[in-house]
Amino acid sequence: MTDQTDTPRHAPLAGVIGWPIAHSRSPRLHGHWLARHGIAGHYVPLPVAPEHLAEVLRAMPRMGFVGCNVTIPHKESVLALADVVTDRAALMGAANTLIFRPDGKIHADNTDGYGFMANIRQHAPGWLPDLGPAAVLGAGGAARAVVAALLDSGVTELRIANRTRLRAEQIRAEFGPRVVVHDWAGAGAMLEGAITVVNATSMGMVGKPPLQVPLDALAPGTLVTDLVYTPLVTPFLAEAQARGCEVVDGLGMLLHQAAPGFERWFGIRPAVDEDLRAAVLA
Repeated sequence: MTDQTDTPRHAPLAGVIGWPIAHSRSPRLHGHWLARHGIAGHYVPLPVAPEHLAEVLRAMPRMGFVGCNVTIPHKESVLALADVVTDRAALMGAANTLIFRPDGKIHADNTDGYGFMANIRQHAPGWLPDLGPAAVLGAGGAARAVVAALLDSGVTELRIANRTRLRAEQIRAEFGPRVVVHDWAGAGAMLEGAITVVNATSMGMVGKPPLQVPLDALAPGTLVTDLVYTPLVTPFLAEAQARGCEVVDGLGMLLHQAAPGFERWFGIRPAVDEDLRAAVLA
């Protein structure tokens, strides 16, 4: 005889919250993994306006959600609403992954830095970060994750330039003397001698202004990566490749940053491979 007091089991639910959210590739990405592993779960896009964020997050565990990803404009706001914040999310000042615990508490994490490094390691396995300076264009939330990951990997000098210099100065104040701030007007010269160059701005993305930084100082063999993945090969990457640089597109960061959350929510560590890239780009 079935005990009527048992809690009914249901397919785990996860999703991505943002405003807007229609552009997100995350449902296709997680949907591919769910289908590959035969998991009876669902991952859905959730358009949530900023004024409704707190109410929605508190309701989601009661609706059967085991967690969610967080994107613009909520990545900073969710920290104040979480019960537990990981050290790396606190360092970033933002979270992109939430886990809803059985006791109802919200656990906030940031896997952007992990995704950035895993993408480089997968596509440029010979990269040695400590052989020379790194140069980062931009000082927003994504740039903070990149800076933290590069410094953690052993980069001895990290040059950074941002259109608003104050934001770059704030990163230096938080991350220490290995970070050297350059004026945006001199961003091209900042690339001289760098062995790793990262565009962490949205410039060059479809619908955004182009990245107008001269790349004359790039040396052949430099690792160049762009966090933008629409288009997959940005003008920045195309020019770097034409100059003999090793280039890594930004799609892999999106794919790798998603894997830890999927494992926590659905119990399986998924693979990031060419089948996944093809599914997300389809």
